[in-house]
Amino acid sequence: MTARKHSTVVILDYGSQYTQLIARRVRELGIYSRVLSGDASLARIQELDPKAVILSGGPSSVYDAGAPTLPAGFLEEQRRTKLPTLGVCYGMQLLVRDLGGKVDRAEKREYGKMDVHPESGSRLFSGRPKFSAWMSHGDESAELPKGFRLAAKSAAGAVAAAEAPELGLYGLQFHPEVTHTERGMELLRAFLLDIAGIRPDWTMGSVIEEQVERIRDLVPPGEHALCALSGGVDSAVAAVLVHKALGDRLHCVFVDHGLLRFQERERVNTMFREKLHLPVETVDASARVLGKLAGVADPEKKRKIIGSEFISVFDEAADRIGKKMGKTPRFLVQGTLYPDVIESSPAPSDGPAIPGKKHSHTIKSHHNVGGLPKDLKFTLIEPLRDLFKDEVRRMGKELGVPEEFLARHPFPGPGLAVRIIGDVTPEAIDILQRVDEVFIQGIREAGLYSEIWQAFAVFLPIRSVGVQGDGRTHDHVVALRAVTSTDGMTADWYRFPHDVLARISTRICNEVRGVNRVVYDVSSKPPATIEWE
Repeated sequence: MTARKHSTVVILDYGSQYTQLIARRVRELGIYSRVLSGDASLARIQELDPKAVILSGGPSSVYDAGAPTLPAGFLEEQRRTKLPTLGVCYGMQLLVRDLGGKVDRAEKREYGKMDVHPESGSRLFSGRPKFSAWMSHGDESAELPKGFRLAAKSAAGAVAAAEAPELGLYGLQFHPEVTHTERGMELLRAFLLDIAGIRPDWTMGSVIEEQVERIRDLVPPGEHALCALSGGVDSAVAAVLVHKALGDRLHCVFVDHGLLRFQERERVNTMFREKLHLPVETVDASARVLGKLAGVADPEKKRKIIGSEFISVFDEAADRIGKKMGKTPRFLVQGTLYPDVIESSPAPSDGPAIPGKKHSHTIKSHHNVGGLPKDLKFTLIEPLRDLFKDEVRRMGKELGVPEEFLARHPFPGPGLAVRIIGDVTPEAIDILQRVDEVFIQGIREAGLYSEIWQAFAVFLPIRSVGVQGDGRTHDHVVALRAVTSTDGMTADWYRFPHDVLARISTRICNEVRGVNRVVYDVSSKPPATIEWE
């Protein structure tokens, strides 16, 4: 996604679990944000022509061997241009140390909500009263660099904020991006709008216009593109957007890999043809995919196998379309999202807008990112690559995608393969499809579907002893998972009313043959991920 038409804020990532939250908060203010690794080159940063830079927090101490540093030449260039720069937690400590101040190990670690007392005359706080902020640090600024002044103290008397307005430099020892910090958005707004003078000009309508223009520039007249439909919101919005740009030069292909939800194939075809009015070719690839997955238990291998088989299906579809249209499609549309890219983290620090591996770890490969084969014959079109889930839904609404479709819970591209722990067998697929259907029906009947960001069932590789029909059983165990979230980067487990869970559990054990025990997952993200694999 191009950001040239918008004011841009660059966020340098030093490994904080909150970095992507900073990006979201900036976008909520109507300002486009990009995340780069903390070791991105100065040239890469300048290429984006940022109107401000935010340095994220991180788990390191600035004095650790091999600790992340500011990009070479960044401070010299900042000194010349006075580019507004805000350091958060570790980012502030980098500024303090590198500008001649002193950072020491704190006598008492500050962690959790603590009161912050702004100093009078601070430009950043502008007369704001005492407030509560989220602290998470073991080091502190013992001496401020020349030109800096104290902007706020913590309840323990430590430096909570410092600023050098004449230099365009500001630092916060706490995290304004988290909801635990009172007036956090006010502080970000003060820095970006009042101090940096950035004009909020990033809207979903402008994103659509730019993407349509970009797609038309990328795909020459007469060329065709394939769109990989999964049945989920992301690929549907991507398809509608690209169809807006290319019209009948877009060919949608829905692949049934045998790992879909209950009756998903029929539902998806009805939705795309009758509601979205998109021509769809359905390919049954279940036999080939399940054959390759036989005996494979490792989740990373599952993802890569599915990614590879998807591409094989699209290669074949491209050949068929080429014979029919006289022009073989060279482009492949995917509904890849920003969280997919972040968790797969496949790029170097100077690559696309994702954290590099130096400071951030790969969580898991997504079949459409890290699972793609290296010899891919298509040029990828990923118009949603820089968007979070809620932003994709906003785009879909602008494009006229029905609300009933946009409100659907996310479903992973690899499907039930990553919800079956261990070997993917026909029995496990059948059981999981039926359990998942009962679970979702129960949530809808209770009127809770819209309150939950994602809900699904997991097939566990264990059996338990039970009593059904006055007889002993030794059957399968399934887990239920439901979370609340806004973008999938963080999530909390959903607190069901006990009677709802009881009804769902009873129905599963009574209606799904082969299951005699149901458990509920009460893990948040972090430390867990939303999906089990």
